[in-house]
Amino acid sequence: MMITKIRAKETLEGDGVVVNRLFPITKRMNFDPFVLWDHFDISAGHGFPDHPHRGFEAISYMLTGGMHHKDNLDNDAFVNKGGAQVFCAGAGIVHSEMPAEKGQSMGIQLWINLPKHLKKIKPSYQQVLSENLPVTTFDGGYCRTIVGEGSPVELHTDITYQHVNLKQDHFYQIYINQGLNAIIYVLSGELILGNETVDATKALLLECNEEQNLSIKADKDSEFMFCCGMPHHQPIYQHGSYVD
Repeated sequence: MMITKIRAKETLEGDGVVVNRLFPITKRMNFDPFVLWDHFDISAGHGFPDHPHRGFEAISYMLTGGMHHKDNLDNDAFVNKGGAQVFCAGAGIVHSEMPAEKGQSMGIQLWINLPKHLKKIKPSYQQVLSENLPVTTFDGGYCRTIVGEGSPVELHTDITYQHVNLKQDHFYQIYINQGLNAIIYVLSGELILGNETVDATKALLLECNEEQNLSIKADKDSEFMFCCGMPHHQPIYQHGSYVD
């Protein structure tokens, strides 16, 4: 297994929004099949006014506050903390994402590339509220599954996506199939995986050339995101809000 430790880069996006971005940035454009990873923290009055997309799927998962999604498919919906807004841009979609009218709205936006033969499919939107995402408890913590077993979220690319809380000196075990790429992104606290220690706004990128049974230890009370997926092994041409 190849492990790369990286740090998110503070980046300005939308209308006055500062994000911590893992990729795409200079020298690290994507991590097949994942195209963009933004940890956003939006104050009321800012956000992402109408803008177009095509060629990928996206998940906005809310950690605090909420997000109002509106698009040219006549979807108009709001999701609170612990919920997710999912869209497939396909051949093209225009949407806006604006935060709750008070306080801070924090979350993770993840873009997943569509395979070449699905780039021109019809766009679609799905919203899942917090209470509809499965939560599994274990010794020392709990895990909310955003995409994967028990979740109603449907994507065209097979991925697993989780939000994990882990108490100090406890372990989170997860099995990863051969060939998958995985991301462990720390929201707070400090994690240990093998010889690597990683803390807030840093991540480990894992390239699994053989099956892995990971044992992730919390060196402090920690909160992190985990996702993994099979690469498409196709060129990713990203330019602005399009992924062709």
